[in-house]
Amino acid sequence: MNDAPTSPPEPVAMPRLSQAVPVWARIGCLSFGGPAAQIALMHREVVDKHRWVSDARFLHALNFCMLLPGPEAQQLATYLGWLMHGVRGGLIAGLFFIIPGVVVMLALSVVYVTLGTVPLVAALFFGLKCAVLVVVIEALLRVARRALHGRVPWLVAALAFIGLFAFGAPFPLVVLAALAVGYAWPAAFAATGHSTTHAGPPALLDAAIAADPGRIARAAPVARRAGVFALLLWVAPVLATWGTSPFGDIAWFFSKMAVVTFGGAYAVLAYVAQEAVDRYAWLTAADMLAGLGLAETTPGPLILVLEFVGFLGANQAGGLAAGVAGALLAVWVTFMPCFAWIFLGAPLIETLHNIPRLRGALAGVTAAVVGVIANLAVWFGLQVLFAERVTIRAGFDLPVLASLDWRAAALAVLAGLCLFGTRLGLARTLAVSAAAGGLLHWL
Repeated sequence: MNDAPTSPPEPVAMPRLSQAVPVWARIGCLSFGGPAAQIALMHREVVDKHRWVSDARFLHALNFCMLLPGPEAQQLATYLGWLMHGVRGGLIAGLFFIIPGVVVMLALSVVYVTLGTVPLVAALFFGLKCAVLVVVIEALLRVARRALHGRVPWLVAALAFIGLFAFGAPFPLVVLAALAVGYAWPAAFAATGHSTTHAGPPALLDAAIAADPGRIARAAPVARRAGVFALLLWVAPVLATWGTSPFGDIAWFFSKMAVVTFGGAYAVLAYVAQEAVDRYAWLTAADMLAGLGLAETTPGPLILVLEFVGFLGANQAGGLAAGVAGALLAVWVTFMPCFAWIFLGAPLIETLHNIPRLRGALAGVTAAVVGVIANLAVWFGLQVLFAERVTIRAGFDLPVLASLDWRAAALAVLAGLCLFGTRLGLARTLAVSAAAGGLLHWL
């Protein structure tokens, strides 16, 4: 009989931080099209291509981020970066997700107030927007394949879509309802992406945690300290500019937005527009629509439209230099809380993987996410493909078929052929679509 002690599992070699940085930078530069497309891109990179994170852990993190205020895709990047490389990894992933969009939006804001709209640039962005519609559809198919196994998840997804699209149900209510169904009936969601069995070898992170069960617990204290520090960094400019105009108003107003943006940017854009236009007079309604159009066609979360609002508000008071400061201040107080929520909450959420009811609750949210993405796909398709829409009631629009934009339809078909037919890849598909948009403008 061999009484020799069992040797501990061999440590798993995770990718170095220097290897992950280009991936996060690529995701940040290509993150067009809102949360659905951004989450699909992230999934393609970290789950399918590099196999750093498993489907189960990816969806577990996504479900937590869906419950938080703020842009869920940026928070998901921060969460995954923290899982892989601690606080440094979370900061790098979260910052790279927004920096390209911040730079582009700042440049476009300067162009907007100095030169007005540039037709060729608008045409290039139009091509990108049409391609993004196809990316969102691909995201819908990808997530549905992984998240919907069984009648109950399909029913939850369908009801989430109907509630959002047809009845304009509040996003938090939809998510909480799905959470309650999953918690009450975890067995119905046992076969979703939250199961612990996977085909093929485990993802690197899962293998690393299996070989070193204390990995998350050791990372938790540092993460919580970073979360508290992020809260202090968030509050600091609000206190420093208190009572001044326009910077004090910008810091306070967008700090409030950072804690009420449940359900994505569209849930609060009407309120932002009303306050920024009517109360603060930072910009006109036409300016707000232009800013939203710019935000929809730049990388990063749509909430970057707040950077545009902050720029115009401060530019009005003190010129371009003040505009740049106002834009960066709006970005700071909008996104700093996102790092705080993740660093404070992710260590706790990672301990819930093996609790059946809580796992079922988050799986219920995953099913609802399919309905959310379907609603985004339909909404985005209506905006891109049709010039006119008929409002049946608040939040429920139907297209005027005669207003179909043949250019948008042609560019969307081209993007579909590139992405699904020739499998050209996302970056090349976006480039082809942008070039085709520019070509149509030139012709």
